[in-house]
Amino acid sequence: MTEEKRDNERVPVPEQVTGEVTTSHPMTILDISELGAQIETTVMLPPEGLHDFRIALGSRSVVVKGRIVHCQIGELREGAVVYRSGVEFVELAPHAQIAIVAFVDAQRAARVTPLIVDAEITEDGV
Repeated sequence: MTEEKRDNERVPVPEQVTGEVTTSHPMTILDISELGAQIETTVMLPPEGLHDFRIALGSRSVVVKGRIVHCQIGELREGAVVYRSGVEFVELAPHAQIAIVAFVDAQRAARVTPLIVDAEITEDGV
């Protein structure tokens, strides 16, 4: 007789029971706003699908739920298809919203603005 290794007995299921498995895939964020982001992945994300996204925002990391608005082939890179998708953030937790807003604001503030020099031209060449 073999010893049972489980703490609880498993029982057979008389009918088919189905579910879904969630896997993680790397992504690159191309741009981001308070409401969503444009990302690149090596897997197609079907439009209208809901996914959890772990986003590293500098020194902070948040997990947000997002809805895929569109997904299209972005380019072929090193023999692999790269998909570009638009993500709309949904049901943002307050701490995630604060972190995203702070990150986006910091990126806007860090933009390099063109340097305008105030000068004038004189007719005598001096």
